[in-house]
Amino acid sequence: MKRFLIFLMTTMSTVIISAQKTIDLWPEQPAVKSSDAADKAELTVFLPKENRATGRAVVICPGGGYSHLAMQHEGTDWAPFFNQQGIAVVVLKYRMPHGNHKVPVSDAEEAIRVVRRNAAAWHVDPNQVGIMGSSAGGHLASTVATQAKDDAKPNFQILFYPVITMDPSFTHRGSMVNFLGEKPSKKAIQQFSSDQQVSRVTPRAFIALSDDDHAVLPMNGANYYVECYRHDVPASLHIYPTGGHGWGYRASFDYHLEMLHELKAWLASF
Repeated sequence: MKRFLIFLMTTMSTVIISAQKTIDLWPEQPAVKSSDAADKAELTVFLPKENRATGRAVVICPGGGYSHLAMQHEGTDWAPFFNQQGIAVVVLKYRMPHGNHKVPVSDAEEAIRVVRRNAAAWHVDPNQVGIMGSSAGGHLASTVATQAKDDAKPNFQILFYPVITMDPSFTHRGSMVNFLGEKPSKKAIQQFSSDQQVSRVTPRAFIALSDDDHAVLPMNGANYYVECYRHDVPASLHIYPTGGHGWGYRASFDYHLEMLHELKAWLASF
């Protein structure tokens, strides 16, 4: 019965999408040049039908350890779920850092700006633009949520099994090395440990992860929640007993329906 309900929800939600297009994030020159000239940042935009649009939008940053991107189950597969609720979805194909953190961060910040620049055409409220990320994409999303300024700062954040810290003792080493290089300075480690960057102006957060995640230790997301709590940032933490790492929108995740229900309820709470 549970699998049937998942199939039914997916089938019904698919028809809600009314528009999809892919655009260059940087139609001219990117603000930060990548060492890989062939790596191009793009946005894939999924808009709900106009009569369902709530004005809310979310930029999605898929994971992949800052070495590749899980574009489908941590990216585009989410579009029907959000579109069904009248939320525009913008999936970001960000460039890999190769040790230069400014490359993906500049892409994510520009993605937020692009949504706001297109607010009227996409039926989006510029004050309801959020960011979402999974794994290393969660690190990117939390970095933007805690450090971006002005028109690049999101209004809410959704993090799935996120890499939060760059502390070598419990970070995801591959993500850290790809993001900061082999021998990052103590200053860089602190700056890009998002739990240490939470402030009272950090946007509200939804955090979900599995207790048995051995790839990105659960204390990453749990510590981030604690810092949100300490700084009076509204946050909701959901820890599932099993599931490991990287489930994204996959229906094979044992708590898929519960997770969707909780995320939907959180989105309706503000």
